[in-house]
Amino acid sequence: TWAMSLELQFKAYSGRGARCERSLISKTILQLQIHQMRSHLNQNWILPPITAYCRVNYISYKTLSNLSFMTAVTPVVKPVSQMQLAPGSAITIPNVSWQEFESILQELGEKRSARIAYSKNTLEMMVPLPEHEIPRDLLSDIVKTLLKAKGIKFQPFGSTTFKKEGTAGVEPDACFYIKNYQRMIGRRRLQPDDPPPDLAIETDVTSKTTLEAYRAIGVPEVWVYDSGKFTIYLLSQGIYLKSETSPLFENIQLTQIIPALVERAWRVGNLQALEEFETQMTNNK
Repeated sequence: TWAMSLELQFKAYSGRGARCERSLISKTILQLQIHQMRSHLNQNWILPPITAYCRVNYISYKTLSNLSFMTAVTPVVKPVSQMQLAPGSAITIPNVSWQEFESILQELGEKRSARIAYSKNTLEMMVPLPEHEIPRDLLSDIVKTLLKAKGIKFQPFGSTTFKKEGTAGVEPDACFYIKNYQRMIGRRRLQPDDPPPDLAIETDVTSKTTLEAYRAIGVPEVWVYDSGKFTIYLLSQGIYLKSETSPLFENIQLTQIIPALVERAWRVGNLQALEEFETQMTNNK
C-alpha cells in the first residue's frame, strides 16, 4: 500500500535485512523516491510487504525506481504549491539541489505563508504562527526608532528571498540596509550582485539551516526572538557568535529590553509599548 506523506516511513519485512534509503528528487514538484532497496531475495521468496504511512496531507513524488524485485511502479504526483502546512509547522527535506530549490521557489510563488531556508542541500519550509506578527513588527519598529534616534539613514527591505547562487537562500522576517541603503532605494527586486542586508530579524524558531544560510550569504548581524528569548548573532571570521550587544547600538542592553517590550506589547499593544520605549529613550538622553 502506497500513501502520500511529507514523512514517509517505509517498513520492509523480508527476514533477510532488506534495506530502504530515501532521497529527494524534484524539479517543478517535490518528489520522493525510494532510491535503493537491496536484499538477498531469490525467485522462490515472496515479495515482502512494504507500507508507507502519512502524517501530512500531501507529498509530491514521481519515481519509485531501482527496485530489482518490482516490475511496475505507478507514480504519484502533486504540485508542491498544494501542500497544506498548519501554522507553526515546519518540514526539513534533505538532498535538494540548487536547481530543485529554484524550481520549488518558482512553484510556490511569492504570495504564500510558508517561509523557506536553504543551505548545504537542505530545504526547510515553515509556516509562522499568527502571533509571531507582534514580535516581528515590534522588533522592526524598534530598529527604526533606534536608527532614527542616532541619525543613521537606512532602507528597510521587509521579507525577501536572499540568495547566494548555488549555495543558500533565506527569507528574514525583516531586514535593513544601512551601509548600502542608497543603493537599495527604489529597488523592487534583488539583483544578483546586490549586497546582503546589514541586519536581519527572525522570530519564531530559527534552525541551524537558517543560520547557515545567513552565514553563506554574509549577513553581518542577525537578531532572533523566540519564545521570550532574544539573541544577537554577529558574523565573525565566517561563523556566528552570540553577543550581548549590537555594534549598531552598543550602549543599549537589547537582550534585556526587547523581551520586556514584547511582553508589554502583548498587554497594551505594539503602539503603546513603542511609545513608552521612545519616551524612555528621550528621558535617558
